[in-house]
Amino acid sequence: MNRFGLAAAALLLAGIAALLFLRPESTGTGAPADRGVPGDPAERTGALVDQIVFTQESDVGKVTGLIEAGTHHVFGQGVTSTTVFQRLRDSERAAYDLAFGSSMELTVNPAGPHFASGELNPFYVREVREALNWLINRRYVAEELYGGLAVPRFLPLNTVFPDYARLAEAARALELRYQHDPVRAERVIQREMERLGATREDGRWVYQGQPVRVSVLIRTEDARKRVGDYVANLMEDLGFRVERLYRTAEEASRIWIAGDPHAGRWHLYTGGWISTVINRDLAENFSYYYTPRGRPDPLWQVYTPDPEFDEAADRLQRRDYESWDEREALMTRALELAMQDSVRVWVADQLNVLPHAREVELAVDLAGGISGSRLWPYTIRFRDRVGGRVVFAVPNLLTEPWNPVAGSNWIFDTMIMRALGDIELIPDPFTGLYWPQRIERAELTVQEGVPVVRSHDWLSLETAERIEVPEDTWIDWDGAAGRFVTVAERHPEGVTARTRTRVLYEPGYLERQWHDGSPVSLADMVLPWILSFERADENSALFDPSHVPTFEVFQRHFRGWRIVSQDPLVIEIYSDQIYPDAETIVAARTPSASPWHTLALGIRAEAAGDLAFSSLKADRERLTWMSLVAGPSLAILDRHLDAALHDGFVPFPEALADFVGADEAGARFRALADWREARGHFWVGDGPFYLHSVHALERTLVLRRFEDFPDRSDKWLRFTRPAIPELELDGPMVVEAGAAAEFTLRATFDGEPYPLDDIENVQYLLFDGVGSLVRRGSPEADGPGSWRLRLEPDTIAALGTGANSLEFAVISRRVALPSFASQVFATLPAPSAARNGGSR
Repeated sequence: MNRFGLAAAALLLAGIAALLFLRPESTGTGAPADRGVPGDPAERTGALVDQIVFTQESDVGKVTGLIEAGTHHVFGQGVTSTTVFQRLRDSERAAYDLAFGSSMELTVNPAGPHFASGELNPFYVREVREALNWLINRRYVAEELYGGLAVPRFLPLNTVFPDYARLAEAARALELRYQHDPVRAERVIQREMERLGATREDGRWVYQGQPVRVSVLIRTEDARKRVGDYVANLMEDLGFRVERLYRTAEEASRIWIAGDPHAGRWHLYTGGWISTVINRDLAENFSYYYTPRGRPDPLWQVYTPDPEFDEAADRLQRRDYESWDEREALMTRALELAMQDSVRVWVADQLNVLPHAREVELAVDLAGGISGSRLWPYTIRFRDRVGGRVVFAVPNLLTEPWNPVAGSNWIFDTMIMRALGDIELIPDPFTGLYWPQRIERAELTVQEGVPVVRSHDWLSLETAERIEVPEDTWIDWDGAAGRFVTVAERHPEGVTARTRTRVLYEPGYLERQWHDGSPVSLADMVLPWILSFERADENSALFDPSHVPTFEVFQRHFRGWRIVSQDPLVIEIYSDQIYPDAETIVAARTPSASPWHTLALGIRAEAAGDLAFSSLKADRERLTWMSLVAGPSLAILDRHLDAALHDGFVPFPEALADFVGADEAGARFRALADWREARGHFWVGDGPFYLHSVHALERTLVLRRFEDFPDRSDKWLRFTRPAIPELELDGPMVVEAGAAAEFTLRATFDGEPYPLDDIENVQYLLFDGVGSLVRRGSPEADGPGSWRLRLEPDTIAALGTGANSLEFAVISRRVALPSFASQVFATLPAPSAARNGGSR
């Protein structure tokens, strides 16, 4: 990692010991309504609390007071206010965790060159979008507008994730190329505006007799309000007539996500993103953020990346490379092209402070925080008791419609959905590697030469010169005939794959129940696969053009899957797509289950032209965007439920005949009807909590413990505290030329030396006074949690005279984020010879 990357990451991570480990333990007792009973988590199954009430609270200034008053226990959004942070740090009843996966960017509307109204959109021009990178002073944003709880970000790579370190040299070169240069930005924008036919009159841009308008859509709930005003001021200074649209998350989503970009309601949006896990492979970021394959929403469908960029993004998404060197070259070129494209202008990576009551404990993802953690529902508890009620505040609820196909992607909606559904593999909140949840083990075979590594022993990794796909494997779907297509039919000459993933599900996987009492079956795994093909078929009533780009990527790497055995359940999946980590390949390939009867209602409603799964299809066909939990969709789904009960509806009956019993359809829809009557919605899952009630007008949701959840409650409690190394660096502050210097680095956790076996790598970087890298390497281990570095006299001499910096990066196998320590020391000239004077 170069000095800029190291310094940026260090700024985010420095002080973790003080922030994370020096807080006093819980002493609070909670309100009487929250009380559980003393008990042993190992003697209970499922969730460790009985009920969670989600409420909407967008004013972060109230957070500490609400927690101290005992009315709320957890706040789902990361806080970036230094004022609130200080209050949390000083509070006796409030505590906090830290996360590093949030980022802020400017989302740019590239539709054009004219909107539907005839107005000019300057940001249709790639060069104008690119110039925004020179216009924005990222360091000012990070240090002033975010109060130091952020670092500058230029690229579609999180600055504390592994890929940033791998690509440090290329990243630094681009950061220097796009550093703050407002004169250059104005020069480029002026040139391109004149090419579009605009003129500058009295300092203001005019096009066809009208001022050129720029609408800045500004989120109001956090520091993005200040950033939005800053950007709006910059645009006004450039001569544009600026319209400031202050909106909450829900209000903004109707404009930039659900709205037609050609309508011209906005030009720039203060976007925010969160990586819900420590993403060890960011190769998909280019497709996700810059191409129509990223999301089905209308904005993404107007993206028209340069063909070279589109090809590079596509290859990286499919992992179409043969070596680490080829991957690095592709990533480097994609970074360059992403900066030129700039439909997203990355501004800052944030340090998020995550408030909660001291008496509450839960697993927090080091990237995604609370809202991104897959493990929060499995671990949330009161420290001193089992059971009780937790009140959970989030800045917005039900921002977009909930459906399991193309519903809301807002983090606070998906956070709740994760508590309602189980998952086959769960990402480690500290490393990003996956652990089995509903599978017993996996066997992965990759083609020889494919760059893949394995870290955990729950899976095996083997190589093969050639991986033949069996003839009976399902590789396609015939929508007209309503049946699966095998490899033997589609490829009589045979087909090979780069990977074969054999997943052995846990015993009893198909003996579980959904929340409404329906038994889990193979139909719950097969129907979602069929639906993916149907939504890409232009001849299907379920066709959705927004799904096509994503499906085309899938189809290029997918080589089929087959059910090897039903008891025990074993499934094989063949694909040409790879990931650097074997655990990620297994997680990406493993089929999951979704209750086929609730999915069938949505299929029936969309096929009838009553509802649409995606926002794009709903907008184009003037339909209601489907929600299974609230709004006008419910009455429509009621009607389709009555019809399904009457005729025993099974979608694609010939294909599902082997997986749906004779009386299963009737039993499932009766169970769903009872669920709807009791709960008021159609959301059925299999997670540790079920959705007890939805209060859309009041913006409140109630979750209750699913008593039939199979796992012991203490299964994941080992992940409630990250073992981040605490570093201490000792060494001289002044070194004279001609002398050597010795430095000692110590790593501890909970006051104990950090085990050497848990350390993956320790590196040092030595910089001279002008920031040039003089030497890098690895220090010598000097006992448990201790390393020694000796800088020889010739190395000291090479530094010259002045201030220098020695920086260490420690990578643990127990957490993916590196820890840093640094020391500044001065080098001085050697003392001159004896100063005794001679005779005159």
